[in-house]
Amino acid sequence: MEDRVIGVVAIIVKKRTEVASLVNETLTAFGDVIIGRMGLPYHQRDINIITLIVDASTDQIGALSGKLGMIPGVTVKSTLAKI
Repeated sequence: MEDRVIGVVAIIVKKRTEVASLVNETLTAFGDVIIGRMGLPYHQRDINIITLIVDASTDQIGALSGKLGMIPGVTVKSTLAKI
């Protein structure tokens, strides 16, 4: 069995109307590793912020972060803790 970690993935989305469907498709594809999700619009800055709590292998979290980061207007950072 692969080593699993608990992590937090922070996603900042610019131009939500243009990329929301791509972001949601990606999150759906990785739904089995997402424990929780919170999304907040930040109207003053015209961005949306999504935080994910994940329980997965480092490879899975890297794949999720990488796919999201390839979407134009999306910035992704993650932090992991081995439990």
